[in-house]
Amino acid sequence: MAPGSAHPAYGGRPLTVAVTGAAGVLGGRVAARLVASPGVRKVLAIDDRRGDAPGVQWRVLDVRDPAVAERLRGVDVVVHLAMDLGMESDPRARSAYNVRGAQTVVTAAAAAGVHRVVLCTSAMVYGALPDNEVPLAEDSELRATEEASLVGDLLEIERLAHRAPRAHPGLQVTVVRPAVVVGPGVDTVLTRHFEAPRLLVVAGSRPCWQFCHLDDLATALEYAALGLVEGELAVGCDGWLEQEEVEALSGIRRMELPASLALGTAARLHRLGLTPAPAGDLAYTMYPWVVSGSRLHEAGWRPRYSNEEVLAELLAQVAGKHAVAGRRLGGKEAATSLGAAGATVALVGTAALVRRARKRRRY
Repeated sequence: MAPGSAHPAYGGRPLTVAVTGAAGVLGGRVAARLVASPGVRKVLAIDDRRGDAPGVQWRVLDVRDPAVAERLRGVDVVVHLAMDLGMESDPRARSAYNVRGAQTVVTAAAAAGVHRVVLCTSAMVYGALPDNEVPLAEDSELRATEEASLVGDLLEIERLAHRAPRAHPGLQVTVVRPAVVVGPGVDTVLTRHFEAPRLLVVAGSRPCWQFCHLDDLATALEYAALGLVEGELAVGCDGWLEQEEVEALSGIRRMELPASLALGTAARLHRLGLTPAPAGDLAYTMYPWVVSGSRLHEAGWRPRYSNEEVLAELLAQVAGKHAVAGRRLGGKEAATSLGAAGATVALVGTAALVRRARKRRRY
């Protein structure tokens, strides 16, 4: 079959699948793919607003509402994709939505007699560490800290997935962990890394870049929904790109900084509320967190896109956008900060912001 396009072979009875977050970027793709899957009889789309996925039956409600259990009667599988991943979201409100939503959906699925729940987190849960193996096996220890944006939410969802089969006997939980997701509408601190005028490289670090196209993630979630692969799954393009390859392919030059300066500045800017990205996010641009995806490969799944192709698509999507430390700049601000002096001016500008904020605090 053509990787990422044809549907997998499935010999079981056709399933009824519910997709939460079906009005979102990923949820809409997954719902549309499942509608066309020979192994799926019906797709129930659940979100707090209607989307445009064709051929689904809509149920409009908040996934944190316990009434979701009634909407899941007769459903075989739930693919839970209702997540707030917004860079500008209030962190506490975002965490409350993400964790409470996953808890409610898992509990409701068990109460409704659903036999499988598929959760989507991120390969970030493995942590980005200098001693990581390249690639990481799927059963590697989750060593991420909760300092990075969203990772705390994802780790809590991972803990929920681990507890669920014991709390709800008979319920299977599959967790899908994608590498850096790229595709139309995807906006994360890692995609914004490529909106900077220079690629920040921390001295002494060993970055390795692995991407996951949105369409490849959708096909991996189809495999998981059909039960063709179970447990904890990692998904991404085959292989990875070294930092030098990324720079050559992108044409973006690096700006290398000492670790103390890069991490210290990132921490101060975030503490002052000037950037959405905490210092912990920098680790994911410093050290490898490449995954093997062996379980999906053994089930017959293959990525349609290569790392080179996904990087090219990402660069096309961010063209004309400008961000520093995850903070997107626009108009006059971008022209001032990212003009002729490029990243050096941006760095001086952020340092000035820190000094200005300190001065205001002293008054």
